[in-house]
Amino acid sequence: MLDKLTAIKTYRLADEIDKKFPLSPKVKAAIANTDREAFVPSGFKHNAYKLDALPIGAQQWISSPLTVAKMTEYLCPEGADRVLEVGCGSGYQAAVLSHLFRGVFTIERIEPLMLEAKARFRRLGLGNIHTRTDDGQRGWAQYAPYDRILFSASAKRIPQVLFDQLAPGGILVAPIEKDGTQVITRFTKQGRSLKEVPLEVCAFVPVLDGVQK
Repeated sequence: MLDKLTAIKTYRLADEIDKKFPLSPKVKAAIANTDREAFVPSGFKHNAYKLDALPIGAQQWISSPLTVAKMTEYLCPEGADRVLEVGCGSGYQAAVLSHLFRGVFTIERIEPLMLEAKARFRRLGLGNIHTRTDDGQRGWAQYAPYDRILFSASAKRIPQVLFDQLAPGGILVAPIEKDGTQVITRFTKQGRSLKEVPLEVCAFVPVLDGVQK
């Protein structure tokens, strides 16, 4: 439960995003119910509610709240139960998703970032987020299939193993690198084929191989 001052700030943030990019009521509520300040390094608390990406250490960034809202909306969360996130980072995107999905499974390759995110989830009482330190490009087969998969980092291609872990009719959203540009792309699994729809140009840190302790 947010304290009164935080609730006012998060509501205003959701409202500001909604004016720039119309949100569905449930996604807007998820943004309004997530304490962004809890995921921002202490030196940047004064910028927590601006529509900016902020550095979080280990050459990683917490995405702009506008970007997080867009990625969430592009996932089409309505009616979906379980989501896999590749690239947990600060944990803010997973926290937003936790208000929309029964189960959130999030993977981070940089162990210190994962430990910090886990501590935040515990502190905020977000008990439906499950974490793993691993190379997210392998997915998390143990809990597959997932109704939705979200890449919070850019990739040249999506590994087949992740499409295999996507449920029939499921949706995967990822920033795809193409001709020097990143484009948020939505893949919908239809039988054995994938319907691919480019959505908008973006800027994310790239997916990297392996685990960093």
